[in-house]
Amino acid sequence: MMKKYIVRLSADERSTLKKLVSSGRGPARMFTRARILLKADQSDSGPGWPDDKICEAFEVTIQTVERVRKQLVEEGFDAVLSRREYKQKVTRRKIDGDVEAHLIALSCSDPPKGRVRWTLRLLADKIVELGYVESISHEAIRQALKKTN
Repeated sequence: MMKKYIVRLSADERSTLKKLVSSGRGPARMFTRARILLKADQSDSGPGWPDDKICEAFEVTIQTVERVRKQLVEEGFDAVLSRREYKQKVTRRKIDGDVEAHLIALSCSDPPKGRVRWTLRLLADKIVELGYVESISHEAIRQALKKTN
């Protein structure tokens, strides 16, 4: 099978990786990736090990070796050794100031007939029924009311 991503390290990159591996300081993930790159190197000064031999030597999966190769080719040398920045999921707030005002007014009003008090689920259903939002969970209602207490 022909490899899609071929690792060819420059002399500088090889020496950087060798220095890194021998220093012994840093995250284990970085060392593993550095060792994988050194063994996968297809250049004249590299051993050019096959993936299965690398997997056996460093106790990683074939997918890990392929992922390291791919990242080197697509994103560059530095990207392989550094951690990806964690991107927090953007939360969409359904309750803005207007909806919150209606929610508070509703929760202070008399509960529906046959009920002693408003429940979070009743409030959520009523807010949707009145058309302030298309859908909302009782947990979102709880968080909005907790914030205003």
